Amino acid sequence: MATLLAVTSDLTFALRMADAADALTMRRFGALDLTVDTKPDLTPVSDADRAAEELLRDMISTERPSDTILGEEFGETGNADRCWIIDPIDGTKSYIRGVPVWATLIALTAQWPVRESHSISLGVVSAPALGRRWWATRGSGAWMTVGASEVPINASAVKDIGDASLSFTEWKDPQWDVGGRRAAFDRLLRTVWRSRAYGDFWSHMMVAEGTMDAAVEPELFPWDMAAFIPIVEEAGGQVTALDGTSPMVGGNALSSNGHLHADLLAAFNV
Repeated sequence: MATLLAVTSDLTFALRMADAADALTMRRFGALDLTVDTKPDLTPVSDADRAAEELLRDMISTERPSDTILGEEFGETGNADRCWIIDPIDGTKSYIRGVPVWATLIALTAQWPVRESHSISLGVVSAPALGRRWWATRGSGAWMTVGASEVPINASAVKDIGDASLSFTEWKDPQWDVGGRRAAFDRLLRTVWRSRAYGDFWSHMMVAEGTMDAAVEPELFPWDMAAFIPIVEEAGGQVTALDGTSPMVGGNALSSNGHLHADLLAAFNV
């Protein structure tokens, strides 16, 4: 178990990494010479994605040389239990189109590979084009920066699924067609009070803020979700896979204010 001093030091370091990544990604946001390639999985990647991950890796290698690193663009390096999990730009499709809904995600886990979410000791989600940053460490609550203000955040108190606001990323995601999820998802969309496709990290951060009550995504990789899990949970919410297991094992995520979680899981496991 990490000491409070170690967690504080790691959080300070993670926030510095977010500052550095923000400066780089904002310089390239909207650049006319931004280079965009297609990866083997047919998703886009920009020169800013690669440069931001290289920057974060260099910082970790210099200041935490013993730690493992897992990143979206350059994979896994190292063999320590402590692992930094980074997504240089979550929301690349938005980034390359000039939509401000993208963020750098940074997480630290004491156990790699991650089996249980509680081993993720901190998470930072930094969205400079939105002017917002969210972070949490275990036992210290969840926080948000808006401008120069740092404020604690809490999930909502909505308890009836018919009163809930639900966010997701994309209705036509082919992963909704796996194992009967499409029908369950469509029933849920008709059941909740309101649904919006805010997408990516933002859906889950709004759950942590209490402005949305739940968010769901049918397929995620560790770097997509490691950072938001402790933030949602420290805000009083809950995060699981769609089948109720650990999201880091299940490969998808359902986040909620906690009050609605059992009903939401039931919707996908009828």
